[in-house]
Amino acid sequence: MSRNPAFIHCTMTGFLSTQCYSSLGKLKLLRNQPALSVLTTSQRKYISKDAAGIEFLQKSVVPTMHYQKSLPRLPVPKLEDTIRRYLAAQRPLLNDEHYRNTEKVAHDFQSDLGKQLHEELVALDKQNKHTSYISAPWFDMYLSARESVVLNFNPFMSFNPDPKPEYNDQLVRATNMVCSAVRFMKTLRGGLLEPEVFHLNPAKSDTDSFKRFIRWVPSSISWFGAYMVNAYPLDMSQYFRLFNSTRIPKQKRDELFTDDKGRHLLVIKRGNLYVFDALDRDGNLTKPSEIQAHLKYILTDSTPATSFPLGVLTSENRDTWAGLRQKLLDAGNGEALRLVDSALFCLCLDEEIMKDHIHISHNMLHGDGCNRWYDKSFSIILAKDGQAAINFEHSWGDGVAVLRFQNEVFKDTTEKPLVGPSSQPASVDSASAVRRLDFKLNEELKAGIIKAKENFNSAVSKLTIDAMEFKKGGKEQLKKKKLSPDAISQLAFQMGFLRQYGQTVATYESCSTAAFKHGRTETIRPASIHTKRCAKAFVQEPGKHTVDQLQGLLHECSKYHGQLTKEAAMGVGFDRHLFAMRYLANSKGMALPGLYLDPAYAAINHNILSTSTLTSPAVSLGGFAPVVPDGFGVGYGVHDEWIGCNVSSYPSRNVHEFLKCVHKSLEDIFTVLDGKPIH
Repeated sequence: MSRNPAFIHCTMTGFLSTQCYSSLGKLKLLRNQPALSVLTTSQRKYISKDAAGIEFLQKSVVPTMHYQKSLPRLPVPKLEDTIRRYLAAQRPLLNDEHYRNTEKVAHDFQSDLGKQLHEELVALDKQNKHTSYISAPWFDMYLSARESVVLNFNPFMSFNPDPKPEYNDQLVRATNMVCSAVRFMKTLRGGLLEPEVFHLNPAKSDTDSFKRFIRWVPSSISWFGAYMVNAYPLDMSQYFRLFNSTRIPKQKRDELFTDDKGRHLLVIKRGNLYVFDALDRDGNLTKPSEIQAHLKYILTDSTPATSFPLGVLTSENRDTWAGLRQKLLDAGNGEALRLVDSALFCLCLDEEIMKDHIHISHNMLHGDGCNRWYDKSFSIILAKDGQAAINFEHSWGDGVAVLRFQNEVFKDTTEKPLVGPSSQPASVDSASAVRRLDFKLNEELKAGIIKAKENFNSAVSKLTIDAMEFKKGGKEQLKKKKLSPDAISQLAFQMGFLRQYGQTVATYESCSTAAFKHGRTETIRPASIHTKRCAKAFVQEPGKHTVDQLQGLLHECSKYHGQLTKEAAMGVGFDRHLFAMRYLANSKGMALPGLYLDPAYAAINHNILSTSTLTSPAVSLGGFAPVVPDGFGVGYGVHDEWIGCNVSSYPSRNVHEFLKCVHKSLEDIFTVLDGKPIH
């Protein structure tokens, strides 16, 4: 299967907005089958004595997985609705002749093979009420992809600096982040982490009294109790893969590995791999002063950078890496690889000082390839100056779980740090507690590492990243004008691309469907007949329209984008439905129906503008590479008073010019909102 764009890393968080969830209750809810036990035996062992409140981040009154059993199921959209939405998304991308052809192909599909595939999909879904119709195909899509996870899949989200500058010391911050991450893991496994809930009326639902009430409502119906107070619990089934997890390369299809018995941390410095226990034998957090001592030992270890950094193999083509991994096992490296795979997570200690946002983006997205293990579920990367970020492997889950983790770790490390600048590392024998992993490498493996490094350097050398901050307005001003901040940002990308290249192209925005059991993401298609009309008026015909007319066009775009967003969040977009039917046809060995062979289907899935939004008090910026060679990877955030973009491209596109065009588009939009004409 060809790599269908933005399935990929642009699901950095998936977009969550108020308008998405206000209509969720209108969905027809199907009866749910019993889900996994809320607390497994292996989880219960983590509810151990809490030494002076140090073991857990929080102690939620409502058990973490309390709502999981009663979450509504992801709906399979009606076929006629999917075709209607698909054609609406195709309309701005096609001329009249091509559109008529695509319309005929789509309607033929709807009345013939599509009808058959849809009915089979619905029947399969009814047989698998414990999950969603998209879950298995989505895992399969990710794990079957053979491209490198670097640039193609793994995104990054960088932490804001600690507001207390002295706490940004690399050793201090690394120690605090490790401690907070382990505390998060223990809180999660102990069932003591607050459930992830989207509150539309927090004054009613995010209160101690409601939590005390809902904890006694049986988990089989607890979702309905939350819904009654306008709160929407989100799926948390991906969270267990955060820790002790790795993507294992295999021929044709990778596997996800998790071993929750692992108590050790993986640390990488100068390409050398180290492990030490971050939990004791009873499952309690190793003393922070001891963790600090072990990290100091690694930071001051004089072992030179390895000539054959094993981590670079995780950046290889997946089949190539699978073959080399087997050779590593055959050479007697099984135990060392097992320690890497089962480690709680990976901590990368870099020796560079970050120069600016662009440097941070490059370093946290890909780095030099040597000081990373890209297959770990996530890695915390810490530069020499304390700049920190998370880089995560995408097959196991979407950004919602990672962002929750990042928010909690940032809050904990900045508000309740366990070590400070004056803390003394414990007087312990770190030399025996910390183990540097040695790998037996034959000539074939050494050659494989050298080749992987060459391939890595070639790939990342083609990537350009640039950033832009628009300081003349943001969320507050747009909301006052009753405009969707996300809609206006997306419109600015459409205007920017039109100004630069003179056309409207396939655009992808990720939207979380975590409001449903085993939901993943759905696509919002921001390029519409409304944005095309509006962009043309602003960019190509500004003198032909009055300010009132231009404002009217902005409101049309906002209203339509709001509708698309709501549909996507409610699981009734068209992309996942068409994807699932295609997957079903492939799995049955059917010849692909004409809709999937139509050049217009390939074109709408060649997402030249791949976008994902992210705002959080913990996150400074996020980013990812384009999903096609001639595309842009657009990470953006709409803040109260400003709008920021972090955009990547390959040589066939000019990212600097694109950002100038986006900035000009935002200037024009805000000028019109001020009641002034544009020229």
